[in-house]
Amino acid sequence: MSAKTILYVEDNEVNRRLVRDLLKRTTYRLLGAPDRETGMAMARREHPDLILMDVQLPKVSGIEATRTLRGEVATAATPIIAITSFALGGDEQKARAAGATAYLAKPYSPRQLLEMIRRLLPEDEGAGG
Repeated sequence: MSAKTILYVEDNEVNRRLVRDLLKRTTYRLLGAPDRETGMAMARREHPDLILMDVQLPKVSGIEATRTLRGEVATAATPIIAITSFALGGDEQKARAAGATAYLAKPYSPRQLLEMIRRLLPEDEGAGG
């Protein structure tokens, strides 16, 4: 059985690297996308098992990207965790209204993110990583 794939759509390379380092000791396979356009193309091509979506993306917000993904057959049921560094009142409601499965505000602990990922996407038993 192949590793489950997580797509992280995040314009900040440092944040992508932190999540990459966090998932190194797991069986998950991580794909990183620096913007909405790349993320959408990767989601359509790779069919990830879970998507981490930064809310503050250049040009088009992660909320709009989530709404678009929910409208497409290939990603309509894919769990999406919306992640934001500006936890403003109403952000979680907007993310959930757009179709986000879960919501996480920065700063968060790596353990908190990993627990959320594992709850939505349990690791394969016996998979090499």
